[in-house]
Amino acid sequence: MKDDYDLSGEKRSKKKVLHLLVVSSLIFGMFFGSGNLIFPVHLGQLAGNNWMSAAFGFAISGSLFPLLAILAVVVTKSDGLYDLARPVGKFYAAMFLVLVHLTIGPFFGTPRTAATAFEMGLKPFLPAKFDTVGMLVFTALFFGLAYVLTVHQNRLLKYVGKYLNTIFLVLLAVIFVVAFLNPMGGLNHMPTQAYQTSATVSGLLEGYNTIDAVALLALSVTFVHAVKGLGYKDRELTGLTAKAGSLSIALEVLVYFGLVLLGSFSLSRLNLSDNGGTALSQIVNYYFGNFGAAFLGVLVTLGVFTTAMGLVASFSQDFHKLFPKVSYLAWLRVTTVMSFVVANAGLDNIIAWSLPVLMLLYPLSLALILVSLTVHSKPYAGVVYKMTIAFTVLPAVFDMLNASPEAVTNLTFVKTALNFYHQYVPFASLGLGWVTLTLAGFVLGLVFGKLGVFASATNSVESRN
Repeated sequence: MKDDYDLSGEKRSKKKVLHLLVVSSLIFGMFFGSGNLIFPVHLGQLAGNNWMSAAFGFAISGSLFPLLAILAVVVTKSDGLYDLARPVGKFYAAMFLVLVHLTIGPFFGTPRTAATAFEMGLKPFLPAKFDTVGMLVFTALFFGLAYVLTVHQNRLLKYVGKYLNTIFLVLLAVIFVVAFLNPMGGLNHMPTQAYQTSATVSGLLEGYNTIDAVALLALSVTFVHAVKGLGYKDRELTGLTAKAGSLSIALEVLVYFGLVLLGSFSLSRLNLSDNGGTALSQIVNYYFGNFGAAFLGVLVTLGVFTTAMGLVASFSQDFHKLFPKVSYLAWLRVTTVMSFVVANAGLDNIIAWSLPVLMLLYPLSLALILVSLTVHSKPYAGVVYKMTIAFTVLPAVFDMLNASPEAVTNLTFVKTALNFYHQYVPFASLGLGWVTLTLAGFVLGLVFGKLGVFASATNSVESRN
């Protein structure tokens, strides 16, 4: 009997390890897109021999913030973005969910995945006169396949976690092995001016631009549902999700350091590129010749396609929860069709107006992560949530205005307000003005909460259930 028990225990242990690896692969595949692939390469070129300090800074904002987003979902036992934000207020939670998913989803993030895949995967092989038709056909197939593969929510784990992301990682590993066995040169290259004295800070600001913390909050509903689909509940669900998230972020850090190294090595043979996409293309072409363009096209397409699947699924799951009378499938049709239309009808203009909204959402997301990780179970949590978000809204709006198109930033009152903001709020000129104000709101919320001020507004996160 003991042997049978030990055998069954061994089987359970192996099954848990397999589940951990597959869920980790799912999380990695959903949020690691083209930006995560090309930003670090360009960072390596910019940082030169200060590549390690720059990569460390990039990892803090590009990996630590997303990890904290995952842990915030796990700690609060939230079943999506609405649950996570509800202690601030039901209206705020609904508005926040809609803004995040529309911006990360069909108004910006999802169409850009298809556009990037076309630009790097198919466009180089098409005559210029077929660009418009090619884009139309490619995006139709791209979103059609994304729809088909996400119709059944419980299969997302298999398609992304087991297959697509595994292929992506294998292809990426091939590049690393070839490049590191035969490096282009040394690492003794002069950094650009911004990376000569403050490489870590510059790298941190570059990683901040990935906005992955917002994406992880939006995608949380999908990987939580995936873990539930494996039969995990309560503490086991929380434990597996936390471990899988941590493992996926650890893998991401390794990939980031590898990509930064590639960029720094490349300066021995290549000139500083305008962007990471160009740099990565040149590096791959150097090692793989004419085959390099096709290889890179497949790699990038796989990377953005798994992200697109995660985005359309999470959009549909969260909107179905917010508007339960409309089915998951109906919302899935809405987001895939909208993404297809936007990708083919002025994506550049949509991006120009979507980026400011992302700059609004990022400080609000990080503020939400802060309070979720620290006070979610306290009896005065409601006061801290509300005070922290209230103090974050103003700098978030200023960051949004600062990132807006010239039609907005050239307005006299906007210029005046931004000058005041950048002059008097610490770190505002770096796009981090929210940091001090958010912390001030958080501390005041703690003081008022513990003193019983605004007691009627207190709202323990227990009420979310």
